[in-house]
Amino acid sequence: MSSKKPSEAEVEILQILWEEQPCSVRHVHEIIGISKDVGYTTILKQLQRMQDKSLVTREPGDGKSFLYSAAQPQGQTQSNLLGRLLKTAFRGDVNELVMHALGDAKASGEDLEAIKDFIAQIEASGDR
Repeated sequence: MSSKKPSEAEVEILQILWEEQPCSVRHVHEIIGISKDVGYTTILKQLQRMQDKSLVTREPGDGKSFLYSAAQPQGQTQSNLLGRLLKTAFRGDVNELVMHALGDAKASGEDLEAIKDFIAQIEASGDR
């Protein structure tokens, strides 16, 4: 991933691209427009900035339009963002991050079982 990390607005666009890429500016604008009032040119400018930051790639589409895709897989970007959050907000303390996340979230019984299973897998593999 580039040295420039995605902003909250850029992550919102990346979420759309990960699900439906490649996408035109118009398509991204339509999806974001469902939840917030934002102009077409704002989305276009955001995607252009994201291309400058190497967060997205683009290829020619129909006519003069372009189709945008995320430059990195979703999991890689999420890991990078989580790593940045862990370092900056929790000073590298994984326990604090997990406790804070579980304390603030409304984890269902199903969520907690999945977390327990994940911890058991980590313990069984001896990776940690």
